[in-house]
Amino acid sequence: MNFSMKKLIIMMMRVFFFMLALTIFSCGSDDSGITPDIDTTVQPEPEPEPEPEPEPEPEPEPEPEPEPEPSDNVPPSDNFDLSQWKISIPTDEDGSGTADDIKEVELNAGYQNETYFYTADDGGMVFKCFVDGFKTSTNTSYTRTELREMLRAGNTSISTQGVNGNNWVFGSAPAIDITAAGGYDGELNATLAVNHVTTTGSSSQVGRVIVGQIHANDDEPIRIYYRKLPNNELGSIYFAHELNQGDDTYFEMIGSRSSSASNPADGIALDEVFSYKVKVVGNDMWVTISREGKEDVEQYVDMSASGYDQGGQYMYFKAGVYNQNNTGNADDYVQATFYSLSQSHTN
Repeated sequence: MNFSMKKLIIMMMRVFFFMLALTIFSCGSDDSGITPDIDTTVQPEPEPEPEPEPEPEPEPEPEPEPEPEPSDNVPPSDNFDLSQWKISIPTDEDGSGTADDIKEVELNAGYQNETYFYTADDGGMVFKCFVDGFKTSTNTSYTRTELREMLRAGNTSISTQGVNGNNWVFGSAPAIDITAAGGYDGELNATLAVNHVTTTGSSSQVGRVIVGQIHANDDEPIRIYYRKLPNNELGSIYFAHELNQGDDTYFEMIGSRSSSASNPADGIALDEVFSYKVKVVGNDMWVTISREGKEDVEQYVDMSASGYDQGGQYMYFKAGVYNQNNTGNADDYVQATFYSLSQSHTN
């Protein structure tokens, strides 16, 4: 082999190895042409991220309390039988100078007065009377919003007064009166709450109201009082028995009628519901006060010497509020709500 041939072979081998080296170098470098360092350190596996705590469920919003049912504003006669009653209220719409009377037919046909006589939201029959107002006669000292029993039930051919079909008599009355009257003996039952009494006026009158009566020609065999003094939380119950043309005798049933009485231990609060019953048989009268959860309180009255068994003495029940304060502020008032009212007689 000549020298030129050897030289050519050597040059070709150099080119071959150069190309081989170049190829190896290209395979071990990145796109930038720079061979990266190889990190042989073992990297720890990353800790798993903690599960997110579930968000607490929101507490349910409390259901709103139901709003009280709005009052239907029905007249009292929708809830009570008033066919044998009339009412006196301390207004003077007819210009007579005395309190207005709403007779039994009109009263039982839906009469109401938004100030003095109306239906409460709970269905009770409300009686309200201010110190200032028109009175039933010039001989009366106090205002009233009060029912008067009318046994004639709208029959205006029967007079309001007298021993006749509009009124009743005691069973001890003469036989001729028993025959002529609308009934004899009687029972009055009422369930009520006194809502407000007067807080102004003289100490002898403040806080008292009559809520039930038997009325005779001129006198009252019974007047039932509720009285709560301004500084007391509870009120008292007592009644007066008036002799025919005579004096009053008082009977205290719960608490005292005194104008300086302390808070009665077992008294009746304003808005507290209680019941009274008045029963007359002949010359005997029983008065009962009842309250839920309490023992009844009963008082007996012997009326044999009271003068109501004489001829010509007629009776009628009354119920509502008869304000017994004429010295208080003009806008001071009494109020009671009746939840039941019934009367009966022997015929």
